[in-house]
Amino acid sequence: QVQLVESGGGLVQAGGSLRLSCVASGDMSHINAMAWYRQAPGNRREFVAATTIYGIAEYSSSAKGRFTISIDHVRNTLYLQMADLKPEDTAVYYCNSGRHERGDYWASDDWGRGTQVTVSS
Repeated sequence: QVQLVESGGGLVQAGGSLRLSCVASGDMSHINAMAWYRQAPGNRREFVAATTIYGIAEYSSSAKGRFTISIDHVRNTLYLQMADLKPEDTAVYYCNSGRHERGDYWASDDWGRGTQVTVSS
């Protein structure tokens, strides 16, 4: 069982920046990667970015070039640094712990409760 707590969301203007955090605790023995997903009103939850514990990252097409995912192993914290935010980035952002296998990220059932990001025009 992994516990995940997201924070850092808020209201920002288009073009602004925001850093999300996700503190992980519990049994991390089966985890070799973590990821951020987001869900906007009326939409399905979608993949944003993932990173292995070794620092190999992948991004969705919308996130690539604007967002940076990273892990602080000392603090057991996953980050998502978001820049050049757009109104379409508005969503609840969720942290997930999982595994990177066969060249892809595979989400587990361990999710945080989410943090709201709202980007105004």
